[in-house]
Amino acid sequence: MISCKGHRYPKEVILQTVRWYLAYTLSTRNLEEMLLERGISVDHSTINDWVLKRKPGGRLRFDETYIKIKGKWYYLYRAVDKAGETVDFLLTKHRDKKAVKRFLKKLVKRNGKPSLINIDKSGANLAGINDHNQEHNTRIEVRQCKYLNNIVESDHRSVKRKMNQMMGFKSFNSARRTISGIETWHMIRKGQKRWRGSASPAEQFYALAG
Repeated sequence: MISCKGHRYPKEVILQTVRWYLAYTLSTRNLEEMLLERGISVDHSTINDWVLKRKPGGRLRFDETYIKIKGKWYYLYRAVDKAGETVDFLLTKHRDKKAVKRFLKKLVKRNGKPSLINIDKSGANLAGINDHNQEHNTRIEVRQCKYLNNIVESDHRSVKRKMNQMMGFKSFNSARRTISGIETWHMIRKGQKRWRGSASPAEQFYALAG
């Protein structure tokens, strides 16, 4: 049996599963069911590990939304993958090329270099990614298609719904810390890899707080 290093599944199964995930609109849970029908029992979290270990194969949706702090508008940059899982986020005072480069640097450092980033028609986003490519000698492909960014825009609404209940923030620092907590809870509710397990979402959140 030919296996990828560190895995007990055949190399052919791993590569085909990752290709299906990247090529089609399938979640890891969809793939878990498809493999089980073929007599292969693999947990969806394991499939997610396979995908993550094949960076820079990831394709991201990248966008920013508005946050009001003490009566002024600030900007929350967010990135999700094709399955809608949160990849990273950053609260900034400005919406410009410099902010995009800062967010992308943070994202790449924590999650690895994506192969493609989908953005809307924002010139700042395009300029920031192009500058990052030039400065770091990378080849992150950029695709500008607002329709494909519906996933991240929809995800914005889920996060902002809770922020709107708070009637605004009184300082940048309090906003940053609170948004971090909201994003963490949002990721737990979505069942993302880091928090998958038998414990309920509430139990996992309490464990983090403790």
